[in-house]
Amino acid sequence: MRKKLLSIAGAVFFGIFMNAQQIKFQEYDLPNGLHVILHQDKTVPVVTTSVMYHVGAKDELAQRTGFAHFFEHLLFEGTKNIKRGEWFKIVSSHGGSNNANTTGDRTYYYETFPSNNEQLGLWMEAERLRHPVINQIGVDTQREVVKEEKRMRMDNQPYGNLFNSILKALFKKHPYKGTTIGSMKDINEAKLSEFMAFFKKYYVPNNATLVVAGDIDIPQTKKWIQEYYGSIPKGTPIIRNYAKEDPITKQEEVTVYDKNIEIPAYIFAYRTPEEKNHDSYVLEMLSNYLSGGKSSVLYKKLVDQEKKALQVAAFNMAMEDYGVFAFYTIPMGNTTKNEFESEIDAQIKKLQTDLISEEDYQKLQNQFENSFVNANSSIEGIASSLATNYVLKGNTDLINKEIDIYRSITREELRDAARKYLSPNQRVIINYLPEKK
Repeated sequence: MRKKLLSIAGAVFFGIFMNAQQIKFQEYDLPNGLHVILHQDKTVPVVTTSVMYHVGAKDELAQRTGFAHFFEHLLFEGTKNIKRGEWFKIVSSHGGSNNANTTGDRTYYYETFPSNNEQLGLWMEAERLRHPVINQIGVDTQREVVKEEKRMRMDNQPYGNLFNSILKALFKKHPYKGTTIGSMKDINEAKLSEFMAFFKKYYVPNNATLVVAGDIDIPQTKKWIQEYYGSIPKGTPIIRNYAKEDPITKQEEVTVYDKNIEIPAYIFAYRTPEEKNHDSYVLEMLSNYLSGGKSSVLYKKLVDQEKKALQVAAFNMAMEDYGVFAFYTIPMGNTTKNEFESEIDAQIKKLQTDLISEEDYQKLQNQFENSFVNANSSIEGIASSLATNYVLKGNTDLINKEIDIYRSITREELRDAARKYLSPNQRVIINYLPEKK
């Protein structure tokens, strides 16, 4: 009885805590199309200024892969008013930090400063958008940086090209079949004029979302935004009409070789719906059930109990136009691909037939509640969530409402998603093998 009362008290406390997590924000558009999101939080004297550009690897030309990621580097080179090599010095000398990252769908830049330097962050991001210096010396410098990054992270890294092999296997028409970092050939052959054209097309206010989050005075922030961003010219509207994929109706199998590995990996990959789709949330929860931690069903069975795998995972990667759901394993000893296939198919069949237990279901709900709170536990995290929810999901308020989607998912929906998306005839098997000597 005492344990039950404690459980109820904990639930009430957690419910109160969750209600306190409501993120208040304002959003509006400037006449040039720049979308602005403001979030005031006076608890810590810091401000994150970020800009998310709706341009990623999928927006590149077929023979010019890697441009979006290249700009992640190139736009730190300098601007008309920030000398080459000075960007990071300015940030650090004013007590700040900054970074950028790129996906197949968007590119994201941000600075976090003590709140007394909010104006500096706004000015710097406006400089990046208004008049960066894009010249041959900058292109040549960053070309070598990007090529070295590719060598370190992919070409010379064990299993470094594994995820790219999944994309290439699943996408034949849609540009997700490319790689975010691009190919050496494309990076080497790209001309300065092509980089300038890419910037002119995608780095425009009407393809950007500015987020200012933290210890801010909203009226003053709006004045600075108008001063720094209001006169930047609007760009030509961007039209996206990417090729659609044909459904996978027959199991396929491909083999990829990696010179950096001695133990193979086997991947069972499925193409799934875009991240706005409700089923994408269901599949995210399903992947957590299968391999979210050492107590998950796949890890416990194949790694702990049967010692058949060094690693095993199921992951769901939701993207703007499609998603990827994949099982991934590295075998232990003489365990064969066919054994893994049988194990995975048996687990899928069980999911398609039986409902998961109430205990496992509640555990999943607790995991997602915890992840939701952690994602928005810092100003940088809040800024990123606000931008992502607006740009890629079309609803900024998902920062408050997305957890309700997960809470609403039923055990029956988990079963039905397994039935709908995880049949053998809907997948590609990737044999990721050591390169033959």
